[in-house]
Amino acid sequence: MLLKDKNVAIIGAGPVGLTLATLLQQKGVQVAVYERDKDPLTRIWGGTLDLHEHSGQKALDMAGLLDRYFARAIPMGRTITDEQGNLLLAVQPHYDNPEINRNDLRTLLLDNLTKDTVVWDRKFTGLEVQNGKWLLHFENNPDVTADLVIGANGGLSAVRKYVTDAEAEYTGTFIIQGEVPQPESTCLAFYQLCNDNILMTADNGMNIVANPRNNGALTYNVTFRTPEGWDHSTALNFRDPGSITVFLLSRFSRWHEHYRQLFRATSFYTGLPTRRLPLSRPWKKDRPMPVTLVGDAAHIMPPFAGEGVNTGLMDALVLSENLTNGKFSAVEAAICDYERKMIVYATKAQLETSKNETAMHGRDFSFKTRFNGER
Repeated sequence: MLLKDKNVAIIGAGPVGLTLATLLQQKGVQVAVYERDKDPLTRIWGGTLDLHEHSGQKALDMAGLLDRYFARAIPMGRTITDEQGNLLLAVQPHYDNPEINRNDLRTLLLDNLTKDTVVWDRKFTGLEVQNGKWLLHFENNPDVTADLVIGANGGLSAVRKYVTDAEAEYTGTFIIQGEVPQPESTCLAFYQLCNDNILMTADNGMNIVANPRNNGALTYNVTFRTPEGWDHSTALNFRDPGSITVFLLSRFSRWHEHYRQLFRATSFYTGLPTRRLPLSRPWKKDRPMPVTLVGDAAHIMPPFAGEGVNTGLMDALVLSENLTNGKFSAVEAAICDYERKMIVYATKAQLETSKNETAMHGRDFSFKTRFNGER
């Protein structure tokens, strides 16, 4: 086996890093995952995830976890409304790709790894070669060594610069994410409008997508295209939630009171510009030691096709197979083949995402048209 008596270091304990660790560990590989979160109870903030049959579910199936995914995930329908709160379309729950909370998915994956596979409270800062191995540096923690390093630490990955000079590009859309605890009492009208489904509303280039069943909270995304030269760092102050509420109330002044109630009930906001890592630029060939990227570290893309985590889980499946199937004579050859395949399917996913992003923020876009026929 290529990785016999070798140590693999995965940077990042998100779904992709943990799935990759599981798949490698099941083949007898010595693997450690280094995660900046303080401990496994650290809450992961964000919307639920739905795993697709031929990518995310396929990876979990190979890891022996697909049944547990379906046991924990919630099939959810779609409630399509207009900006005045009128029901336009009700879509039946999606039983083939139910929604799972991010913390539940992490727990599911952690439970399948051997004890102490994940090393917590480790903020990765850099790499260097020493005595034929990678020396990994962490903030305020001792260095460690590894024979292979895999960056699975998200869109701002500090591992990326060792693999490619490409930089993530802003795609022109901004996302404001909000959370409402106990929505059945704090924003009852909006909560009832959702009808236990994911609510989707679009009007004049402004979108709201809300999930009322995210581990006891209602979480939502507001997305909109930003004008050229717009600087979110000065336009929006996410350390002052009240100012974000005022901003949203102004932007949605023509919308029904139900939506405005949602903003006033929001206890926490975060915001991010959507980014895409261009894959057209060749990755570095002259790496001194084996190192590669998976997930958002390799191909970050906006969420408008639901392909981000699913493409990442496909990375975990392809890379783990290449490293353990005995078909390659060297680790470098296995990585090169993985990267060649990944660039093809990730580029396809990015193109689909970009097409959706443009369409969804057009003045005449309607979720009803998109979902019509899925009853």
